[in-house]
Amino acid sequence: MDVAQQYAQQCSELYAAGGLAAVRRTAQAGLDQVGPTAVLYRWLGQAHAAEDEDDHDAEAERAYRRGLALAPDDLGLLVCYLELCLRADAFDYPARAGQVATLRARIDELAPAGSPERQRVDDALSWAGRGYWDDMVAAAGRGELQQAESAELSERVAGALRAGTADAARPAAAGEDVREAELAAALELLQGRANAPLRFLLTHRTVAYVITCVAALGVNRLLVTTGVVTFSAWGWLLWIPLFAAEGKLRAARKLARQRVVARIEERHALEAAVVANAEDHAETTPRTDGATDGSGHH
Repeated sequence: MDVAQQYAQQCSELYAAGGLAAVRRTAQAGLDQVGPTAVLYRWLGQAHAAEDEDDHDAEAERAYRRGLALAPDDLGLLVCYLELCLRADAFDYPARAGQVATLRARIDELAPAGSPERQRVDDALSWAGRGYWDDMVAAAGRGELQQAESAELSERVAGALRAGTADAARPAAAGEDVREAELAAALELLQGRANAPLRFLLTHRTVAYVITCVAALGVNRLLVTTGVVTFSAWGWLLWIPLFAAEGKLRAARKLARQRVVARIEERHALEAAVVANAEDHAETTPRTDGATDGSGHH
């Protein structure tokens, strides 16, 4: 594996862990070391595009164009650039949006039917053709997924608290396992006497949700029926502790990914240092294989 591919592999690991800034640093470091390379421009562009912000989109387009200048038929670059252009607003970025037809035609020429690249194009075109209602459904699906992930993490936290293994889940012991790092971060953020109510709520999450919902509705109805107010939303304040507990889980998941990305970067740096030391050792070690000097003597 050459140096560029090594950097690309590192970018792949970091991207899978959600370390977009780390991917950009790694890709740029690779470009600085080995020079312009299509695969590293692709990773640099992807890490910018995934941020889904105007400035990052501009940087992604710049990276894709530089990569395609080196490798015009690189399917990975073409598909990534097409996905970026499909997402562009035709009014604000007409030039970018206008690239869709050209990129799609070129991909159709290069990508055989049934290939992963063609499937990505079909998926991107389907996504680009969504309407307002489709966007709402997709947003609801993402919300449900986040809720499911929070519920799963809450169950694991509750299990650790009930089993008394909270102190055993140290951040350093989680390594590069995202799920273990999430558990360790959640238990760490829930430590202390002040967080005891939140630990109790997470340990009894389902019951807490049911009781809070019933209590909130009851308080609102009671205030209205007794004439205190004509309309009440005071009962919804009872949800604040549960929202605080859910906020701890969200913070734990974010912290866990940051830690995993940092550990991956540390491992990459260590591997690079080992390789560099081995190369330096090979260069400075005297030859003992019977080589001769220019006069024919050993």
